[in-house]
Parts: sequence; structure tokens; C-alpha cells
Amino acid sequence: MIHLVRTDSNNPDFLYLITQLDQYLSVLDGEEHSFFAQFNKVDHINHVVVVYQNNSAVACGAIKAYDAQTMEIKRMFTTPEARGKGIASQILSELEQWAKEQGFYRCILEMGKQQTQAEILYQKNNYSVIPNYGQYKGVESSLCFEKNL
Repeated sequence: MIHLVRTDSNNPDFLYLITQLDQYLSVLDGEEHSFFAQFNKVDHINHVVVVYQNNSAVACGAIKAYDAQTMEIKRMFTTPEARGKGIASQILSELEQWAKEQGFYRCILEMGKQQTQAEILYQKNNYSVIPNYGQYKGVESSLCFEKNL
């Protein structure tokens, strides 16, 4: 059985999943990992979703305010054994709903171009490619998306 829990960045299961995500990204990003890691701090994130399958944490995602109308999707991760079951789409839907409840109208996100499965996920969930924003402007290995809520 799968269930989603709204929490914050102090949740120990979220922190455990983020450790796995960072290990995965350090291999995938290679030499660029330290550049991206500086933008992925998890302290003081008030909107985190953790997904449990059979009482084990298997996936997570978060949102944080980017500007007065926009939430940025952060720290999306699904453990390898839980992939391919639609869990990441459920997280996105929950995060989008939470953003709307907070009065936000848009979600944005950045991902590495080498994360092809993530790109498929975001396109499947009606995210559109946008010019790189903020600290990702001019970063050729980044791909940015948005979705109006």
C-alpha cells in the first residue's frame, strides 16, 4: 500500500532519501556535482512530501517559494525498486495541489539534461521547457521546466 505524507525537511525519512539522491547525482553529474549541490540545501523547506510503500519511505519531493507566484520543485527522488509505478507523478500532483493551496500559480524546476527519465516524467505531467532561470542561466547541462497551475 502506498501513502503520501506532507511534512517538512526535518523528517528523518526525507533526509534518508535525500542522502540516496545526492549519491546518485554525484555519479550522474560528475565534476559538475559541487556546482549543483550548492542549490540543493534542504534546511528550512516547509513543504515536503514523502511516499511510503508498505511502511518504508520510497520517494520524496519538495517545493519552496521562488517568487510571489511561483513554487520551485526540489529534491524529487524515487528509490530504484519503486520506480515505474507512477509514484513520482503522484508526488508532483500532491506538490502542485499544495502550491495551489498556498496561493501559488506556477511551478518551475531545474534538472540535469542527463536525467532522461526525469525529463519524460515532467513532460508526461504537462511541464514545458523554459529558458534556464536564476542560477541556471547559461548552464548548458541544465534543463528547466514550468507548469501553470
